[in-house]
Amino acid sequence: MRILIWHVHGSWATSFVQGPHEYLVPVNAARDADGRGRARTWDWPATVREVTAEELASAAVDAVVLQRPHEEELLRTWTGLRAGVDVPAVYVEHNTPPGDAVRTRHPYADRRDVPIVHVTPFNRAYWDCGSAPTFVVEHGIVDPGHRFTGEWPRAAVVMNEPVRRTRVLGTDLLPTIVQSVPLDVFGMGVAPLADVDWAGGRVWAFEDLPQDTMHEEVARRRVYVHTARWTSLGLSLLEAMFLGLPVVAFAGTEAPRAVGDAGFTSADPRELRDAAARFVAEPTLAEETGAAARERARARFGLERFLADWEAVLDEVRAGVRSRATLP
Repeated sequence: MRILIWHVHGSWATSFVQGPHEYLVPVNAARDADGRGRARTWDWPATVREVTAEELASAAVDAVVLQRPHEEELLRTWTGLRAGVDVPAVYVEHNTPPGDAVRTRHPYADRRDVPIVHVTPFNRAYWDCGSAPTFVVEHGIVDPGHRFTGEWPRAAVVMNEPVRRTRVLGTDLLPTIVQSVPLDVFGMGVAPLADVDWAGGRVWAFEDLPQDTMHEEVARRRVYVHTARWTSLGLSLLEAMFLGLPVVAFAGTEAPRAVGDAGFTSADPRELRDAAARFVAEPTLAEETGAAARERARARFGLERFLADWEAVLDEVRAGVRSRATLP
């Protein structure tokens, strides 16, 4: 099957394109949000092919994965195809609803032709999707291997755009954590944090840092701290668990369910601070808890399950389009 998908969410897409299909990824000269093309810092297989809008006009597309509302119009403009009518389509909702969360209507609410695929049960419960068909395909991770060394008695934090998304990502909680634990902050858009005193830690911008290198760096820290208040489920949290780090996470959205008893979760920043400090101070505890976190992540967020779930969704969506095409 030939699947059209925009490069929107690099970490998630890295798992999605490991499937058994050919993946067409739009590219343009600017490599902007609508044409990023293949990933440059993640490892994508050769089955991912860059295509321009002009090339898409004559390309055969078997299914389309939408991730932003305006992509449906791009599809129509570039290919002449109507999502859910001429070509099977799904809309992947990566995010928690903004604003008044329990009353936020999804852009595809009540659409019967384009099902909504949520990445967590929490998301499906909070978004108002009306009568639109909905699925949940929980995250799956390309296993980076057990890399934890914990050689540096510091905490790793990964967050993108921590200044613009301060309360969403819990950037404002970091000063409490750093009272007891030196922090190394990784991410995109972290440059404004470079002047902050992180108690011996530092800021690492990874706009151009290969994912594999970032994993090696994070795994040298003794604990991973996840402060996000209102995000879907940070893939960086799951990656840290796969790497074998003990994790300390703010108890918001899906994090408590993901971490379970293989780490520590709380909505009290002081408790997060103290838990992180304990892992830093007790290397054996950190190693043992990190090993448990890795096993939990492999059992719940493995790539094989993720890809199998997606095959089931795609099969059902394609069958739905075929059945609608036979209606009088």
